[in-house]
Amino acid sequence: MQKIKLSFSHENTVARVILDDGKGNVLDHIMMEELQDILTSFKEMKGLKLIVFEGAGKHFSFGANVDEHKKEAAAVMLRSFHQLFYSLKDLSVLTLAKISGQCLGGGMELAIMCNFLFADKSAKMGQPEIVLGVFPPPASIILPEKIGLARAEELLLTGKIISAEEAKTAGLLNELFEDKDTLEQGVNSFIENYIIPRSSSSLRFGVRASRTKFNHVLTNFLQSLEMMYVNELMKTHDANEGINAFIEKRKPNWENY
Repeated sequence: MQKIKLSFSHENTVARVILDDGKGNVLDHIMMEELQDILTSFKEMKGLKLIVFEGAGKHFSFGANVDEHKKEAAAVMLRSFHQLFYSLKDLSVLTLAKISGQCLGGGMELAIMCNFLFADKSAKMGQPEIVLGVFPPPASIILPEKIGLARAEELLLTGKIISAEEAKTAGLLNELFEDKDTLEQGVNSFIENYIIPRSSSSLRFGVRASRTKFNHVLTNFLQSLEMMYVNELMKTHDANEGINAFIEKRKPNWENY
């Protein structure tokens, strides 16, 4: 079963990437591999102006597969996941996340990597990793760059889930729409007015320029957080206990080491 649906519009200048696993659009290793293959194929598409990411059904994404966060799988999972961010950085193609329903964990990290975030009022956003005893490396870098350290830490260190209205107030969302239909209309209008009339090559230079600092920070710190996660965090009792407790649907027994 393919977990990514890909289509093009506006004479192949806009790519629509739909996460679709039939339920919560969980970013497991299969979906990550398919995403990576698609991003690699985009390198040859010089006329591509925008990539739109969205989730099939009611939700954007529940996040990464928790089973793949286990100690024995974490290193491979993180390497594959983080490669998506490096690939998006290197492409320098404009990106837009179209968000409905739950947009959590790794799903939210993919969304906040985008240049633009459009949502409807059903959207719920959050980085709940700390509840499981772990932390989200990409979000730990991207969120402070996007919304400032104080607001970023509130999400990263509490694991709270916020409403679409709260996300808009925090500056996380560019546009907020009443429902999924008006979200679709709003995205289409945005594309027609602000993307299609532009040069694809100039847009890529614009993305590289506007993200000069962002890309420097991401490149320099994501690998070190990956190493911290794999070589330090996953050697603690509580990180493994939190992951296992979630999988076993029980309350974690923290031992604080």
